[in-house]
Amino acid sequence: MASTLGWFSTGLGLAQVAAPAAVNRLAGLDDSGARRALMRAMGIRELASGVGILSRRRPTGWLWARVMGDAIDVTLLGAALRAKGNRRSRVAMATAAVVGVTLLDVVASTRTSGGDGRVAEDEPMEGKAITTINVPPEEAYRLWRDLESLAVFMDHLESVRTTGERQSHWVAHGPAGTTVEWDAEIVEDVPGELIAWRSLEGSDVDNAGRVRFVPAAKGRGTEVSVEVRYAAPGGAVGATVAKLLGEEPSQQVKDDLRRLKQVLETGEVVRSDGNPGGTRALGQVRQRAAQPVG
Repeated sequence: MASTLGWFSTGLGLAQVAAPAAVNRLAGLDDSGARRALMRAMGIRELASGVGILSRRRPTGWLWARVMGDAIDVTLLGAALRAKGNRRSRVAMATAAVVGVTLLDVVASTRTSGGDGRVAEDEPMEGKAITTINVPPEEAYRLWRDLESLAVFMDHLESVRTTGERQSHWVAHGPAGTTVEWDAEIVEDVPGELIAWRSLEGSDVDNAGRVRFVPAAKGRGTEVSVEVRYAAPGGAVGATVAKLLGEEPSQQVKDDLRRLKQVLETGEVVRSDGNPGGTRALGQVRQRAAQPVG
């Protein structure tokens, strides 16, 4: 596998260096001068990795270098998906291809590092975070309990639809423009204090979580603490790739709580890619959060 990846890296690098414009068009990217220069630089990196892998009997370092390069590539392609002037369908396909190669790179790197490279059936990932928000616990609870409002401050969520008193259907963003879906149920609900949930059988992603609302010291609002746990798609390899690409659960939870704090304290949420719902959606959320606990 390492040898195959070495030859793949060499061939890709040669194409990127010799014909950056063609590679850009194939990937659906705009063919500006800056983009060609970046593609050539990526090609030089691929060539170095390929030669390094093929020239070593145990090329562990070069294989992990490929993994890190893959993480950079996926990040750049993710930005390209949101940029104007690119063919998004082709960029999405290129991103999916890079993610697939990344999985192979992680397996090969793990094997040469001494692991067996096997993919676990269920590799749990956990995330925890806490923040203090300058609102009463009841108000923070109401916003979170209004499940359809979660997508306002949780960037990875596309939508949440209530399907019953304690049941809901979730749609989240996946890699390369894909989505994952699951049904969930609330298993604990203490107004103003606690909400706990878990996914139902047959979900794309098995997950569970808990959020607590505790009065902060000296009446300074509410300490909101969140714990989430889910099985990474792709098992151990998927978990490793997720962390390398910045999708580590604790960081996701911290970012979500930061945006929740913004919504509750200021009525606004700062997003790098804009807020599709706009101020109207945020206003509706705050109105519902201000209603008495019923």
